[in-house]
Amino acid sequence: MSQFPRFRRALFGLAALGSVLTAVPAQAQGDLLVAPTRVVMNGGGSAEVVLSNIGSAPATYRITVELRRMDAEGDFSDVAEESANAVERAALDMIRYAPRRITLLPGQPQAVRISARPAPDLPDGEYRVHMGFRAIPAAITPEEAAKEAAAGGLSIRLTPVYGITIPVFVRKGRLEASAALANPRFVKDGEQTFVELDMSRTGQRSVFGMVEGKTARGEAVFQQRGIAIYPEVTQRKLRVPVTPEQQAKLTGPIRIEYRELPENGGQLIAEVTSAIR
Repeated sequence: MSQFPRFRRALFGLAALGSVLTAVPAQAQGDLLVAPTRVVMNGGGSAEVVLSNIGSAPATYRITVELRRMDAEGDFSDVAEESANAVERAALDMIRYAPRRITLLPGQPQAVRISARPAPDLPDGEYRVHMGFRAIPAAITPEEAAKEAAAGGLSIRLTPVYGITIPVFVRKGRLEASAALANPRFVKDGEQTFVELDMSRTGQRSVFGMVEGKTARGEAVFQQRGIAIYPEVTQRKLRVPVTPEQQAKLTGPIRIEYRELPENGGQLIAEVTSAIR
């Protein structure tokens, strides 16, 4: 019997947690499905992330927490623990999770439990780690080893390792944030055209949502979801790829909106109306 009905019920239960989990669709990589893809714990508490093996063979996954920093291009770099600043170190210290290794049968889901307890004297702010879920390649079987030994010579195996990383936030205190958009323009990278714009943020926490470009008549031309500005940066660039057909529609004043995701309420965060040059 398929395990997917159980998985859907698990996701419904997660949605019921309300303010603990930000509603973001599931993300798949290789044979691994993860939901939700963004966790927010206000004042600490607990949450769950559901992993599901959507492949046809058993698979084992390792779960870790790590640090990443956003730069002004919107890209991320890994941060070694010894290079962590005070905020990053506090985030690592307060996060607890289990299990740290999971073996799943095909179609089988399992929850990873996450908890956070900010210290009473911890300054108000947003604390973030990134939780990684990575497949552990299956060990070579005795039969395969025997075949390789019989063939003689040196054998090299290239095994892709799939993984997904999601942000986990702990917010302490009453935190505010606002954002602004500016200077939309066309840029080219090889044969691909992009709409590039400058994004800025103020306040004590990150902002997250989707960017959508509309004509003066309100026709949606382009959209990109999952756009964040994290507290370590106050400004970043965003590039949205557009087709020649989309670019042809982007004439005259174009309204670009930055909103929360519809499943999070769709509230307008920032907007700009300008010709794109």
